[in-house]
Amino acid sequence: MEYTTLGNTDIRVSKICLGCMSFGKAGTMHQWTLDEEKSGEIIRHALELGINFFDTANCYSQGTSEEYLGKALKKYASRDKVVIASKVYFNEGRLSKKAIMREIDGTLQRLGTDYLDLYIIHRFDYETPVEETMEALHELVKAGKVRALGASAMYGYQFMNMQLAAEKHGWTPFSAMENHYNLLYREDERELIPICRQMHVSLMPYSPLAAGHLTRPQWNADSLRSRTDRVAMGKYDRMEKEDMKIVARVHELAEKYGVKMQQIAIAWEWAKGVASPIIGATKARYVDEAAGALAVHLSAEDIAYLEEPYVPHPVVGAVSHNPAPGVVLLDVKS
Repeated sequence: MEYTTLGNTDIRVSKICLGCMSFGKAGTMHQWTLDEEKSGEIIRHALELGINFFDTANCYSQGTSEEYLGKALKKYASRDKVVIASKVYFNEGRLSKKAIMREIDGTLQRLGTDYLDLYIIHRFDYETPVEETMEALHELVKAGKVRALGASAMYGYQFMNMQLAAEKHGWTPFSAMENHYNLLYREDERELIPICRQMHVSLMPYSPLAAGHLTRPQWNADSLRSRTDRVAMGKYDRMEKEDMKIVARVHELAEKYGVKMQQIAIAWEWAKGVASPIIGATKARYVDEAAGALAVHLSAEDIAYLEEPYVPHPVVGAVSHNPAPGVVLLDVKS
């Protein structure tokens, strides 16, 4: 495994982050999530490969994702050897000070730890003043409950405004951005990613394999997730015709180099300056394949060839308003 430093912090993370949305009680969010025992097996395997970075959220499977992760890490790792990230927003009160103070305690209790390494705001809150959110997050850092802060999918101007508020008041800025970024979705290259680079904010994109579309030459698969994940369908299906041209090129390069398609897609992420793409896994071999991508090095010609068919896409990730109370799943295909 290889490691990198998160933003301007002293936190060292593996260049693969294990996404924990795949873990949790099935039916509480998705039908395809793994139970506690199977989740633990994947987490243990990731640790054996040298992965020390784990990303979850308070809303994943009604908190059971955090519970399963916390129990597995307590069983298989020392707390000071792992980096745990969780998120806040899809909850009552969104990013208000009251909500943040309540939600961090719930997250820490479910994870069975007294601090988080990285606390991420899951979306931009249109109802809470930016200053209230940033000051509350800073208080968590001062209190020792959180080591560093991150943000997730939002518009570039929103992220910039939050960073400027922190700078103006001497509060803790964001060190990481968990945005939607892969070969099939590159809209953040316009504004958000350049802002992150300017501010030395590490990129840790979610969905680097586009919900599996970058792992196979055909669009659909016969897996439980492919059949039931209506969020993935809502995010990607409308651009299937255009995106299959890119999928075909990923397949072509994978054949050329004798590697997996997902390894081409992940290697592209690192070539674009990503610190640690978030890999979700329901099987141990998926983690092995992701780690194997470290041996894949794409040329400038390869990168240009992969990127050339891309066309502008509708925005998927950043929200234009707060969703209705209780809504956790966005972009769901009806």
